[in-house]
Amino acid sequence: MPTTAEKRRNFRGLHEAGCFVIPNPWDIGGALALEALGFKAIATTSAGLAFSLGLPDNAVARDLVLDHCRAMAEASSIPVNADFENGFADRPEVVADNVRLCVATGVAGLSIEDATGKSEQPLYDFDSALERMKAARAAIDDTGGDTILVARSEVFFTKHPEPLKEAIRRLVAFADAGADCLYAPGATKRDEISAIVNAVAPKPVNALVHGPTGLSVADLAGLGVRRISVGGALARSAWGGFLKAARQIAEEGRFDGFAGAPSSKEIVDLFAKVGSRR
Repeated sequence: MPTTAEKRRNFRGLHEAGCFVIPNPWDIGGALALEALGFKAIATTSAGLAFSLGLPDNAVARDLVLDHCRAMAEASSIPVNADFENGFADRPEVVADNVRLCVATGVAGLSIEDATGKSEQPLYDFDSALERMKAARAAIDDTGGDTILVARSEVFFTKHPEPLKEAIRRLVAFADAGADCLYAPGATKRDEISAIVNAVAPKPVNALVHGPTGLSVADLAGLGVRRISVGGALARSAWGGFLKAARQIAEEGRFDGFAGAPSSKEIVDLFAKVGSRR
């Protein structure tokens, strides 16, 4: 197993050139399967973890998330990026404390978003969001500075009248504050993605593909995207198969929904593949 320092160094190298996909498993089995399939890094998903615990997204307590990050990082030979939501705090100094705890789990990167989780004010105001990002940057620097800081603006998920303009304003400020990678989930159009890439260049941009957008990995690479994540899409896909089969049993007394599922041997062989490389 590579050391944490080696995984962080490898992760930083992935951000320096080219484009890579960083899929989002929600448990150790998924993490190992993705590693066996050849992915170079993975990221946790707040939604996928929450669903596995019978909770809505953003409802998992900080300490459970930290335990999850630690388990994923320890199990994976490849770098793990933590979906650390809004840092589980409003005040910058508490965000900083929580970021230090997250770094200590062994993750190679972590994201901090500007969403408050409150419907009446879905985003932190600009100045507060910037101070929180500066606090996260300082906390990472205090721990050695080798953990990637991903700055997320959730403005596309709000009713902001000019989401692209506001997302760029925030991401540029976050980049200037020391974020290593910039991310505006919800930007799915070519012109939106290209504008974000150009605005924060030369820093890398993460694009989210959580549904069929018509854009391939090659398309996004051509737009200058450095990394591509899928958020909760793999978890939702798994839940889709689960619910389809379960509903058919409950409503029709039939088991046709199991068709197409991999055999136990296929899954065991997949895990054996990654195990042989350890």
